[in-house]
Amino acid sequence: MLRGPEVVKIYVLRIGHRPSRDKRVTTHVGLVARAFGASGFILGDVRDEAVLKSILKVCSLWGGSSFHVEDGVNSLDYVKKWRELGGLVIHLTMYGLHVDDVIEEIRKSGKDLLVVVGASKVPREYYELADYNVAIGHQPHSEVAALAVFLDRYFKGGELRFIFSDAKLYVVPSPKGKLVVRSEERSEPEGLDKVH
Repeated sequence: MLRGPEVVKIYVLRIGHRPSRDKRVTTHVGLVARAFGASGFILGDVRDEAVLKSILKVCSLWGGSSFHVEDGVNSLDYVKKWRELGGLVIHLTMYGLHVDDVIEEIRKSGKDLLVVVGASKVPREYYELADYNVAIGHQPHSEVAALAVFLDRYFKGGELRFIFSDAKLYVVPSPKGKLVVRSEERSEPEGLDKVH
């Protein structure tokens, strides 16, 4: 996915997923990651085939075959390895620094980002390992909303016009009704930006 003059990878690591309770929310975290410009989604510490299948089905229809999806990784090891490789770890938490106070510094770093999004109570280690603990406001709210706002701030709204070059389906903006087009029916969507 192209992101301006340089290519930056952004992966979203979902921690604390409880398969019996969190399938829908965790799936939405993965879908927001894909739609809002991230390069991949990692489900830490557990395997959940239903979550991965849902995300991959969206990728196959709406594009994003290069969107990396993985589950069952050791979350703490993944965070430590990300840092060793020179990337930044961003932990989204209402207790962190306000997003507007740090987003420019994060963007200007030019480094790959690992955005950590918790489900249940986040262990202290993640706060300590994060390069930035970032708050999307300081009120209780959804991790799905927090991720969407963070990525929107990072990409300055440009991601809202993205479609994927391998999309089989895409929406054509319409003042009324629903217009979904198959990619073979039209060569270039109007008002949207193609990405790879």
